[in-house]
Amino acid sequence: MEINLPWYDSPWLATYKKVKDFIAEHYPERLSEFEGKLSVFRTNPEFNVVTVGNLLSEEKLCEIKEHIKSIKMNDYEKQEFFNFGRLIMHDLPYFKQLQHELTQIVSENVGEEVEPCYNFLSLYNNFGVCAIHMDAPQAKWTLDICIDQSAPWPIHFSQIVPWPENFDYTGNDWEDHIKKDPKHRFTSFTLEPGDSLLFSGSSQWHYRERIVRTTKDNFCHLLFLHYVPKGTLALSKPKNWAQIFGIPQLDEVVPQKQGSSRLYALNELLGS
Repeated sequence: MEINLPWYDSPWLATYKKVKDFIAEHYPERLSEFEGKLSVFRTNPEFNVVTVGNLLSEEKLCEIKEHIKSIKMNDYEKQEFFNFGRLIMHDLPYFKQLQHELTQIVSENVGEEVEPCYNFLSLYNNFGVCAIHMDAPQAKWTLDICIDQSAPWPIHFSQIVPWPENFDYTGNDWEDHIKKDPKHRFTSFTLEPGDSLLFSGSSQWHYRERIVRTTKDNFCHLLFLHYVPKGTLALSKPKNWAQIFGIPQLDEVVPQKQGSSRLYALNELLGS
C-alpha cells in the first residue's frame, strides 16, 4: 500500500512507515529491532532550538559572500525556483569544509556526537517562501546560517513532536491544520547576517511565510548544514535497510525513485 504524506521531504517517513508495516506483517519478531535501531533519529522531546549569535567572524562572513559571488548563475540548481523562490547549490567543497569545522559545536549543543551529512546554499529571491514541513532524518540536526538578507525573515518552529507517520488529515487546508494545532506550540525566530539557528528538522514542523516585501528586490541568503548522529549515515538511507537488517525483500518495499522538487536530497536519503 502506498503511503502519501502531503509535505515535501516526506518520502523518507512514508518509506519508514511502509517498511515498518511490512516487517510487522511478515517478520513481527524483528519489528522491535527495526524500530529500536531507527530510534537514533528521533529527537529528545526536551530539545529546544539553539540560537548561535555571531557564529562567524566578520572576516569569515565576508569571505563566504565573496565565494557566493564567484558561483556562476548557470551552475545553480533551479528545480526549486518556482515553488520556493530560490536557487540552490548542494555540497560545494568550500561549504563542506566549513561544515566539518563546525561539527564539534553542533555536537556540544545537541547533546550527542554528530557527523556531517549534506549541505546546501539557498538564495531566496522576492518570491521566497518555505512551506511547512518536516525534514528527513538526514537533516536530524540543521545549522541554519544567515549569510545576507534585505530584512530579517522569521522562521517558525514547533516543539519537538513524534514523527507524524500516521498523519491522516485529508483537507486541502492541511498546512493551516498543522500551524493551528495548539499542541505544536510554534515559536518564531529571526536572524541577522552571521547568526545561526540549530534545530531538529526531522522532529520539528517549521516554515517561513512569504518573504517580507520591504523593497522591490527582497532576498535572503541562507546556508543549511545538515548533520546526523555519528556513525549513522548508512542507516539513514532506506536503500541500505535490506542489507543492514538481513531482509532482502526490503529492496522491493523501498521505492526506487521518488518524485519531488528536492531531487538531490531524495536521492541521498534513499541511497540511490
